[in-house]
Amino acid sequence: MTELPIILVIEDDDAIQAIVEDALTEGGFQIATVKTGEEAVTLLKGGLMPYRALVTDVNLLGRLDGWEVARAAREIDPHFPVVYMTGGAADKWPVLGVPNSILLQKPFAPAQVVAAVSQLLNAGSQQTGPA
Repeated sequence: MTELPIILVIEDDDAIQAIVEDALTEGGFQIATVKTGEEAVTLLKGGLMPYRALVTDVNLLGRLDGWEVARAAREIDPHFPVVYMTGGAADKWPVLGVPNSILLQKPFAPAQVVAAVSQLLNAGSQQTGPA
């Protein structure tokens, strides 16, 4: 049996976290969830789990926002797949988002998060976000 890809999800709203978790699990992914950017950066830098992608809310509890977590992930791996979720910060994506990322505007269909993660994992070099 092959290992399921592990996706790191950062979302502080329990309802949205549950929806994203269920969708990704049904989509064939293993999920690790945290509520703050600090927790996510600690896990990413710790290197204990082979995370394959990051799905992050933009506005998070704590000091770090989703933009900063994504940049930290890209310092570790310049091609690390990033999917942003936001209700009100979409206009900042072209400036603050990392290249080759996808932004989902809340509310979104659960299938959209699965499609976004799959697209980034499969695309590799395809340009899908702000350049």
